[in-house]
Amino acid sequence: MFFAILNFTLSGAIFVVGLLTLNKVSTPKEVVFASLPLFFALHQFTQGFVWLGMEGLINHRALEMAETLFVFYAQGILQFLVPLAVWLLEPKGWRKSLIGALMLLGAFLTAYSLYGLSIRPTEVSVVNGVLYYYNPMTDKLWLGLGYVLTTCGSLMLSRSIAIQLFGWLNFIGLSIIYLVNPYGLTSVWCLYAAVVSVLLYFYFVERRIAFLQAIRKKQHGLSKRLEKELASLAHRYPKLRERIAKYNRLLP
Repeated sequence: MFFAILNFTLSGAIFVVGLLTLNKVSTPKEVVFASLPLFFALHQFTQGFVWLGMEGLINHRALEMAETLFVFYAQGILQFLVPLAVWLLEPKGWRKSLIGALMLLGAFLTAYSLYGLSIRPTEVSVVNGVLYYYNPMTDKLWLGLGYVLTTCGSLMLSRSIAIQLFGWLNFIGLSIIYLVNPYGLTSVWCLYAAVVSVLLYFYFVERRIAFLQAIRKKQHGLSKRLEKELASLAHRYPKLRERIAKYNRLLP
């Protein structure tokens, strides 16, 4: 019951941060990436029901539905969704081209994984204190390597130091989980990635500030509402934003 409560609690907290993050969106191309915390929050909410099912607190049909939703997102959709989100944000250049290649690879891996998850049932059990999701169609080394490459790799290729940091934190967390308890690679890493995704809020605060400043410069002023928003955002985390901006200027 403890882990179900943990998943539900974290899901609620991350959902709030996700709404705040989405509220900082300035252009349509930012929507997918800004939605990641919300998607992770709903994902963890689903895993809460998997835990309830493992403890016999919901019926078997409900457990199967929660388990299916969880693995379809975790093992299927993410490997296309993440590079797509990064590709939409990236300006034209060699980085965008490489991320685009990873997006195409992710599309193939997603199609294969969703097909495999559809034709073969996924087994879920508790091993070493964590949820272990097993499907013979997706439990393959080449697929796992492709998954890491498309998700973490696309994040690391971004021109933004904040997105790179998000990618490195996920890669390091994934590696540690694999070494300590490989059975929790899907369940624990997704929980970890959900928590780390709250950092995207700070990234979108910085983007929102830059967007409003660009509008003010172009239009020689802002409306009172936008001017007030800009003044409020500019006073948030000044040292952190200054450090991020400094590192971004060093990137090619």
